[in-house]
Amino acid sequence: MPEQTPRRILVTGVGANPGFGLARSLLRLGHRVVAVDANPLAPGFFLGDVSPYRVPLSKDPDYPQAIIGLCRALAVDAVVAGIENDLPPLLELRPRLEADGVRLWLPDAKSVHDCIDKARFHQALAEHGIPTPRTWKPEDLHLVPAGIELVVKPRSGHGSQGVHTVTSLRHTRVLCELIPDAIVQERIYGTEFTADCLVDRDGRASVILRRRDLVKGGCAVVSTTFEDQAVHDLVVDTLRTVRAQGLCCVQGFITDDGRITITELNVRIAGGYALTEAAGADLVGQMVNGLFSLPVDHDLLTYRTGVFLTNYMETLRVGDVAELEIAAAPKGAVA
Repeated sequence: MPEQTPRRILVTGVGANPGFGLARSLLRLGHRVVAVDANPLAPGFFLGDVSPYRVPLSKDPDYPQAIIGLCRALAVDAVVAGIENDLPPLLELRPRLEADGVRLWLPDAKSVHDCIDKARFHQALAEHGIPTPRTWKPEDLHLVPAGIELVVKPRSGHGSQGVHTVTSLRHTRVLCELIPDAIVQERIYGTEFTADCLVDRDGRASVILRRRDLVKGGCAVVSTTFEDQAVHDLVVDTLRTVRAQGLCCVQGFITDDGRITITELNVRIAGGYALTEAAGADLVGQMVNGLFSLPVDHDLLTYRTGVFLTNYMETLRVGDVAELEIAAAPKGAVA
């Protein structure tokens, strides 16, 4: 891959697969990574050569000060979110970060919220005729047809947390009382896929398709790249509908009768993107180019089909908690 000017890039959410993988890829490309997470045992803290810092949870009122303080103290060049929870506060911080010379590459606020709010995402796709699972709010359960399987999930959840499949409306009502701000969707069966996407500042999108052959806990542990023009075109239509920009991933299903259904769009890198890069696409490298307003080379985002990846959990570090030296982020004035 082409060499890049080394940058100091802050990656949030390094305790989850997307942020962890992104931090590792940036290190391999020669960039300096500031790894942040609220969990002092986040796996990304133990990658060699990162600068690890513990920050408050994104909903904590001290989170903005922590991010601003880190960026100023360490002369950070850019911030990339590795988890959805960090997107809303980063959107609010964008003017202040950019005033300090810190780059972010996110779509507009409405686009971000249309994607992280599953009810809004369904509405946006339905209004543009893009196939997506039938969706109901808890107060509309009387409209759910009898005899269909359902999925109950938080409107703003991530990583398959709080997701339940049910066959009974009675169980559905109970879950809607237990899950804060829940939505209910029709369960879709078929071949599940993820599209790793990079949309440049002119709106041109590169799309890399991979089947999610085996999924555990919301993560694809076995994947294979494939090509399907109809899926590609529907993904591009989805990106255009929500005005996506930068790095993101789209998920959906291909049913046995060939119908394609889009289920979600994540405004971040996917957890299984390593397969995309193994298949030849310079996903992170070209993201960095776009992040710093350099041209995205879509010729470097082509890929080979039939490439597979198997994933497994490994022990990264064992040690004494009392000996951990993960610094808390310095607080900076958010003016």
